[in-house]
Amino acid sequence: MERGKLVTRTSALVSVDRSCLDRSRWYSGYLLTMLVTGEETGRRFSLVEEVGRKGLSADPPMHLHTREDESFYVLAGEVTFFVGNEVIQATAGSFVFLPRGVPHRFALASDHVRMLNLCSPAGFEGFFEALSVPAAAMTLPPPPDGPPDIGHLLATAAAYGVTILGSPPAAEG
Repeated sequence: MERGKLVTRTSALVSVDRSCLDRSRWYSGYLLTMLVTGEETGRRFSLVEEVGRKGLSADPPMHLHTREDESFYVLAGEVTFFVGNEVIQATAGSFVFLPRGVPHRFALASDHVRMLNLCSPAGFEGFFEALSVPAAAMTLPPPPDGPPDIGHLLATAAAYGVTILGSPPAAEG
């Protein structure tokens, strides 16, 4: 699959060439773009851009990964990370490393957030693909029609070596 080129960005809309739309998904209120997949790196790592909006994008529940380390680089906005017993306020330019086996979650602290999610080794991008739909446009998805299918989420998490440790925080309206 050909990698897309970035053209323009605003806080609520990402505009890129057609090949990036082919690599983008709507997942839990986020626009995800698979910038680099494990297939392209010999399974060494994957890199996913995540664009979200507070109140629309669901904050993940406390969980831990058993197969990969996960890192976030905040490009725009502010995110609160809960890592083990630590709370990290990450603003644009912050890098947060989440080692496998350490419980963590995050919450959007600003209205809009754009960040990079690096997983090493690769494979976790399949979790996103299993729980998402292809993006119809390079915008945030429309609000969901109803609550997520928790059974499907738990089964998919288990298949990707992720243990869910708590319920997701309530979404803001």
